[in-house]
Amino acid sequence: MRLKTHFLGLMAALAATPAMAQELETIGKPTLGGTGFQTAATELARDLQWLEHMLMWIIVPIVILVVALLLVVILRFNRKSNPKPATFTHNSPLEVAWTIVPILILLFIGAFSLPTLFKQQVIPEGDIHIQVTGYQWYWGYEYTDSEDLAYEGFLLPREDLASYGYNDDEYLLATDSAIILPVGKTVVMTVTGADVIHSWTVPAFGVKQDAVPGRFAQLWFTPEQEGIYFGQCSELCGKDHAYMPITVKVVSQEVYDAWLAASEEAGGFVPLSELPAV
Repeated sequence: MRLKTHFLGLMAALAATPAMAQELETIGKPTLGGTGFQTAATELARDLQWLEHMLMWIIVPIVILVVALLLVVILRFNRKSNPKPATFTHNSPLEVAWTIVPILILLFIGAFSLPTLFKQQVIPEGDIHIQVTGYQWYWGYEYTDSEDLAYEGFLLPREDLASYGYNDDEYLLATDSAIILPVGKTVVMTVTGADVIHSWTVPAFGVKQDAVPGRFAQLWFTPEQEGIYFGQCSELCGKDHAYMPITVKVVSQEVYDAWLAASEEAGGFVPLSELPAV
């Protein structure tokens, strides 16, 4: 009877795996034919997206002005329209203007872009610390606040997506083991490479850091919304560069605590679907 109960419970857990995995909304995911940014899930990502939109309001008028001036020059000062060329060599007010105006534009851009850059580069005190190691061609994760929690994340084959709770269009995005993080906590990652240069990137978080062998670099972010986020190695690292994705699942603090305890006890990654109800 005991064996039967255990078997039925195991079967129920396996059957519930896809549904439970899909309780998290997929937020950070590329869309077919999309041209915009993914939904910003951190303050860093919002700052970067705002900066890009602001710069477009500066860059587009400059491009239009330059193209208009080129057209004027082409139409007005060609040999047919202007057979006798002018003899002047310079225009001092114009030269002063096109020196000062670009300087003012660059100062204005720098006033907004440099604080955004410094915010990324100044690493705060983290609530969670993870060492990320890039391999050919998968990622290794070690929760350094824990005494015994380290695992790897490998690309899921297309035929295994459903059993892990992913959709068919998430092939090349989903991994068998995900990074599990609590919402609203500051995460500091130390990134390195084991063989060649890789790059750990999650667009929805606004983070990208090269993983260089023999060197340690850091990034940080604070996820603001529970959900599933995908990333990808963004540095050409060999023949399977396109097959080393990143999967991050942001959960509530209660679920994270339960997952961390279960994973530490198991000595490796425990799927969220195997946790008791929290």
